Amino acid sequence: MTAPTPLPAGLRDRVLAAALEARTAGRALPDVPEISPVDAFGRAADAFLDLLTVLPADAWGIPVLRDLDVQGLVGHLAGVEDDVRRALDGDPDVARADHVASTQPAAEREAGRSPEDTRGTWRAAVEQTLARLPGADLDTCVRLHGMLLPLGALLVVRAFELWTHENDIRRVAGLPASVPDAATLRLMTDLAVRMLPVGVARVADDVPPADVHLVLTGSGGGTWDVVLGPRSATSAVPEATAAVPEVMIVADAVRFCRLVADRIAPAELGARVTGATGLATTVLSGAAALALD
Repeated sequence: MTAPTPLPAGLRDRVLAAALEARTAGRALPDVPEISPVDAFGRAADAFLDLLTVLPADAWGIPVLRDLDVQGLVGHLAGVEDDVRRALDGDPDVARADHVASTQPAAEREAGRSPEDTRGTWRAAVEQTLARLPGADLDTCVRLHGMLLPLGALLVVRAFELWTHENDIRRVAGLPASVPDAATLRLMTDLAVRMLPVGVARVADDVPPADVHLVLTGSGGGTWDVVLGPRSATSAVPEATAAVPEVMIVADAVRFCRLVADRIAPAELGARVTGATGLATTVLSGAAALALD
């Protein structure tokens, strides 16, 4: 029997280097193009306008969310855009204003108006926001509705909300659900995962230390490692680090975003969980707690 030929020296390192050059760690193939948060917001706004343009007149009065019909929901979104521009101007009144209460007057103003007029009001509000963005520093922090976020992150939040409410309207109008384009979805999933510790803190009095490995499948997905809870001063010691629970959650990227929007329950996500499975409920409940509505 002929002895196997030894592999060339350094082959493993060259293969790994070539693989990392072809695909960044944590990114699925085929990769999606990178877009700016401004583009993501613009695309979500275009998709929402497309829906409003084809929505039958008799659908605008259908109850959809809280005490709002479709027309009132569109008014709410126009009010959000008004508050966004006030936040860009540094208005302290919108910094800690409640997301719903602050926009309720705008929602109520649309009662009795024609769908065309309400659609025009919303589109004008979006265009005014978009007109403020060219040349803006997307790293500048903005205070709005209790959030303190870089402008770029806030625009992704806005894209997320427009997509969510687009699908709220589609649901009550009997239309099929929509999915964000892969580039926009990538920004949405990345922001949602990075904000997971905030959501978990909202549902857990004492956030338990945990290392979460999250894998979101499909276009716009990827892999992330999220650190939850405080680490003690001895956490740098290998023995202490080994005691930190680890959990891996694998789920579809679009369904994860529906969970973050609080449109499905954690049990409906269809996630595959391994490791410290008891932590998964807290993590997924924290994801749903990020919703604005």
